[in-house]
Amino acid sequence: MNVLAVAVAGRGLVGPHEPVFAADDEALLRGRAVFETARVYDGRAFLLDAHVDRLARSAAQVRLPAPDAAECARLAALVVDAAGARDLSLRFYWTGTTLAATAAEIDPELEGRRARGLTLAAVRWSTGALAAAKSTSYAENMAAQDTAAERGADDALLVAHDGTVLEAPTANVWWREGDRLLTPSLELPILAGVTRAVILELAPDAGYAVGEGVFPLDRLLVAEEVFLTSSIREVMPAAAVDDRRFELGPAARSLQAALRSRT
Repeated sequence: MNVLAVAVAGRGLVGPHEPVFAADDEALLRGRAVFETARVYDGRAFLLDAHVDRLARSAAQVRLPAPDAAECARLAALVVDAAGARDLSLRFYWTGTTLAATAAEIDPELEGRRARGLTLAAVRWSTGALAAAKSTSYAENMAAQDTAAERGADDALLVAHDGTVLEAPTANVWWREGDRLLTPSLELPILAGVTRAVILELAPDAGYAVGEGVFPLDRLLVAEEVFLTSSIREVMPAAAVDDRRFELGPAARSLQAALRSRT
C-alpha cells in the first residue's frame, strides 16, 4: 500500500514516514485499536458518514470511546486534498488517544483481478468476540489469507467448524441461485459491510431478490456464481472456491455497474 498522505488529530498533516503512535499506546502494546477503510472516487469519500459510524461501533466493541466524527471528516479532507483528486483508499485509525487518517493509492492490479475473478480457498475458522469489529487485531485474518495463499488461492473463504459460510477476511460473500442472491446473516459473527448494505439496496433494481441466513458451504458450492463485496474491491467475482470453478456471472457485473453509478 503506497501511502500518499497522513493526518493526525491535533497535529494536522504529517509526513507519510513520520511517527504517529506513541510507544506506550495500547494499539501497540495490546492491539487495542480500531480502523475503518473507505474508497474515495474522484476526490470524494463514498459514504463517509456510514464508515465513521461503523468506526464508532467498532470502538464500542473494544471498549474505546467513540472518535470525534467531525474530526474524522476534517482529517479525511486533509489527506484527500493532499493526495490529489483521484481514486484513493482512505483509512482511519483510532486508538482511544490517537486518531489518524491516511490516503493511499488503489492497487493497480485490482481491475485485472476483477476481469479474471478471484480464486478462494475455504479455511475453517473459529470466531472470536471481535469478529464483527474492525479491530487492528487482524493477525488471525491475515493468517487465513496466508493459508489460502499456501494452497494457491488469492483469498480465503472463512467457514465455521460446522460448515457454515461466514465471510472473507476483508470482505462479505454472496452467491447466486437463479435470480436470487444469498449472503450470510449479520446474526452470525461477521462484519456488517458498508458495501454489503449498498448491494442489499441495489439488488432489487438489478432484478435479484436477496436472502440472508445461515448457509452451509455445500450450498455455496452448487451456486451459479460467487462474489465478494468490500469498500475497496467493490464487487469482486470469484472464479473458484477450492476445486469448484465458477463462471463470472451477470450478478457481479450488473451490481458492480450499479455500485459505480451510485458512487
